[in-house]
Amino acid sequence: MTINADFDVRQTVLAVGAFGPREIDQLRDSVSRDAKKFEELKEAVNELKTKDEDELSPAARVKLGVCMFLVGNYDGALESLKKGDGGALAQFYFAKLHFVRREFDEAIKTYDAAQTAGYNSDDCVLGRAEVYREAEKLDESLRELDSLQGAVEQTAEYLYQRGATINAIGGAPQEAIALYERAVAVDKDHPGALFGLALENERRGNDEEAFELYQRAARRFPASVGVLINLGILYEDHERYELAQQCFQRVLDSYPTNARARLYLKDVQGSSDMRFDEDEVTRQHELGLKLSQPISDFELSVRARKCLSQMGVVTLRDLCKLTEQELLASKNFGETSLDEIKRILHEKNLKLGMFSAEKQRADAVETAQLSEEEKSVLARPVSDLNLSVRARKCMNRLNIQTLGELVSRSADELLEIKNFGVTSLKEIREKLENFNIRLKGE
Repeated sequence: MTINADFDVRQTVLAVGAFGPREIDQLRDSVSRDAKKFEELKEAVNELKTKDEDELSPAARVKLGVCMFLVGNYDGALESLKKGDGGALAQFYFAKLHFVRREFDEAIKTYDAAQTAGYNSDDCVLGRAEVYREAEKLDESLRELDSLQGAVEQTAEYLYQRGATINAIGGAPQEAIALYERAVAVDKDHPGALFGLALENERRGNDEEAFELYQRAARRFPASVGVLINLGILYEDHERYELAQQCFQRVLDSYPTNARARLYLKDVQGSSDMRFDEDEVTRQHELGLKLSQPISDFELSVRARKCLSQMGVVTLRDLCKLTEQELLASKNFGETSLDEIKRILHEKNLKLGMFSAEKQRADAVETAQLSEEEKSVLARPVSDLNLSVRARKCMNRLNIQTLGELVSRSADELLEIKNFGVTSLKEIREKLENFNIRLKGE
């Protein structure tokens, strides 16, 4: 179908007039080709939704329900259709809603009702074929497809459904691919066929081709969960975090309880935070190098050097663990030596006492006798923390198996790990708090 660039989405939604499969196809194709048109559709839907109850006829309720379906508001679509006229169009979209909610028996019944009410018979048969396939009733799916004859067999939807069913029963992959390609030749934007081709290309390692096919499929509204999840993962792999978040959020907009999308969204947000925190990681790394610098590298008086040696101060980190009071309390260490030390630290943007808490905790660990309960906690597997995917991968890279092995690492050491950012560090700290333990040096 060729859509005029001047197609008026708002007029189609809000005006009183004919609204059926032709207008729905025009809306779907228009918003798929122009993101601005999709925003227009959402605005028009919101305006229609805010009209008074007595302003909306049963037919207008059906139109609102269908448009809500197109923008992915499935709960709203269902409520609006319930207040509709109960005609063929309403029944057909009831069936689609039951399908996306995986209520397969109800979907079959309402496709039957739509067909009885006069909706296009071929479309209802193709709808039932799809439901049966997803319900893993493949014989019934094939039986529905085999019942179709004539022009419908050359449509993109039929070719896609046939290819997807052949793929589901384990038929020859090349046969399914050929059907998907024929479907795209008929309709270059058919979302199902594009998704099928994307999956086949991804399985064969053709990542660039799969990426492009997923992108094309995602432009259709509503896009399938599989398309958006797979595209989001590819965007994340390419470090295009904002686009990945948009994909996962689109899933959650339609399916708020989708656990996979929620997990992936959290994970990609962690990746995004890590990207924006690269400067922080660099600073942490530079600080670590600076703090490891030995005191012997600096020009100090004999008195100051001797006092520091007696106190076990070897590096700048050791020095920063001490406070002015602790230094001045040392025998033979006076204001002159203190000024020397402060001058050196100032040149390095460091100061006394900045790691005093670290020293106090280290001293406490050294002097405390671990109880059997504490030993039991440290022996627990790190999997007990229920970490996110990204944090778990980092634990695997370090071969960290127990909580004891984890808390023997400092925050600086963890931040040196590839793909481990401030978000993951915060997550680990919060999870360790539940066991009353902390990372090394905290």
